[in-house]
Amino acid sequence: MNTQNLVSIIMPMYNAAAFVAQAIESVLAQRYSEWELLIIDDGSTDASASIAETYVGKDVRIRLFRNPHPVKMPSAPRNMGLSMAKGRYIAFLDSDDLWLPEKLAQQIPLLHDPQVAIVYSNYEKMTESGEKTGRVIKAPRQTTYKELLKGNVIGNLTGIYDREKVGIVPILNIHHEDYAMWLSILKQGFIARNTGTVTARYRLRDTSVSTNKLKAIAWQWSIYRKTEHISIVKSAGYFVCYAFKALMKTL
Repeated sequence: MNTQNLVSIIMPMYNAAAFVAQAIESVLAQRYSEWELLIIDDGSTDASASIAETYVGKDVRIRLFRNPHPVKMPSAPRNMGLSMAKGRYIAFLDSDDLWLPEKLAQQIPLLHDPQVAIVYSNYEKMTESGEKTGRVIKAPRQTTYKELLKGNVIGNLTGIYDREKVGIVPILNIHHEDYAMWLSILKQGFIARNTGTVTARYRLRDTSVSTNKLKAIAWQWSIYRKTEHISIVKSAGYFVCYAFKALMKTL
């Protein structure tokens, strides 16, 4: 296996029996074939693991692991996947979301730019049953650390980073853990670039931890003050930008 071109895809899984097959199939459909899929079962009590096992037997690029100490937070299974990742490139896909076939093929070439450590894309939202909502989340063509502090524009299901440039970035056991990870990478002086295309589909579910707006506000402030250690004055400035962007999304 040529790890220089390999993409390690980390998929946390918890009680996703209704969706995980579709998520895995979307990886198998990638036009870019140099990948490994690390599925981390975080204590599922449904048929998720047995469904994933059927794919392990069909494709050697797919591996299934079980978190011995499930905590029902994304950080633990993602960090477990990171510890076993063999690839140069690191990407994440939750077990209820989907990638479109051109995702990796469109993203990898952009990572060849020495200034670019992260590539991301636009994505669509779908209903829990998989129907299109017609809503596309569009992000700017590129972003920097300071711009990202004004609000997270990198959909985690679309992001991919080059660990040869930035090393393995541990996932913090906090809310907005993906946002903190992207900030940590860009803080090193790199930029993130958008393919400008839709490469993924995000499934809307009532159980999503990101659906509570009031909690999201508190988590955003915590990122500024506790994770990034930004002064209260500068944090307030970034927070105003964040709040304005959030308001514009509702209009």
